[in-house]
Amino acid sequence: LISFKISNITLKSKTIIFFKFIYNEIMTIIIKNKETLIYDDFIFKCCVGKNGITKNKKEGDKKTPAGLYNLENLYFRDDRVKRPITFLKCIPIHKKMGWCDDVTNKNKYNKLINVKKNVRHEKLFRKDNIYDFLIPISYNRKKRVVGKGSAIFIHLTNNYKKTEGCIGLKKNDFLILLKLINKKTKIRII
Repeated sequence: LISFKISNITLKSKTIIFFKFIYNEIMTIIIKNKETLIYDDFIFKCCVGKNGITKNKKEGDKKTPAGLYNLENLYFRDDRVKRPITFLKCIPIHKKMGWCDDVTNKNKYNKLINVKKNVRHEKLFRKDNIYDFLIPISYNRKKRVVGKGSAIFIHLTNNYKKTEGCIGLKKNDFLILLKLINKKTKIRII
């Protein structure tokens, strides 16, 4: 797998963009001070949960979980946006997609589901644009514990309004980040 690093240099009104190819290198996204996402030499403004960052996440606490996590696939609204340039697997979001946050449903909790009225869920096919692009992070995914938090994503924001526990980025920054990351990229939330 090949990823790349972009650097800009301006010389006498000409901008030169350099691509540094990195082979199979594991890079880490870092979330610091509740409003900064850092990846290599790139610094993006972001937003996190309304109640900050925690090491003891609970469902509905409006906190972003601290720790080191894998990134999952990219989900996107192909009825609104083009498939982006990325090394991540891209999955179109359809009307019946949801993410289970139902603490009474042990089997589906914190999983992608087909929406059913009897299962509480985060709807992925939304009227607003914040889920036009989203990447789930691997928080509470392999050994799921019901009630420890679900549906933690990197998604879009329009105004850096604090989230329910996710990480929000402006669309242009999200698209830049997508070009830089791959399936080996991790996210460290501190």
